[in-house]
Amino acid sequence: MRNFRLDDEGGHQEALFSWADYQLGRMPELEYMHHVPNGGKRDKATATVLKRQGVKAGVPDVVLPAARAGYHGLYIELKAGKNTTTGNQKRWLEYLRRQGYYTAVCYGWQAAAELIERYLLHPEELAREQKTITMR
Repeated sequence: MRNFRLDDEGGHQEALFSWADYQLGRMPELEYMHHVPNGGKRDKATATVLKRQGVKAGVPDVVLPAARAGYHGLYIELKAGKNTTTGNQKRWLEYLRRQGYYTAVCYGWQAAAELIERYLLHPEELAREQKTITMR
């Protein structure tokens, strides 16, 4: 894996997807894992256009559309450093959880990778009465 700047969420995102590329042989479902580019800083004109195109604040960063242990898929809000979830992010995570998705807030790419491995390879370890979990 190459070196990534791990001082922001973008670097952790790149590291996670690089890790996923290396893990495709063990977990082929990772081919379908994707990032939802709803966050980030944009100029006002671009933000207006993206909003008209359906971008919504708070949608989790990472989606893994693979069903396991009765869940429809996995949504991860990836955080770095001391960042915390916004009200919109909490609202989305709760909504998705109620819809039957496994949801998590992961601090750093390693925590996200650990959760993804557990989700795909050891689904029996997933909590039945799931609340949005936080992993550090």
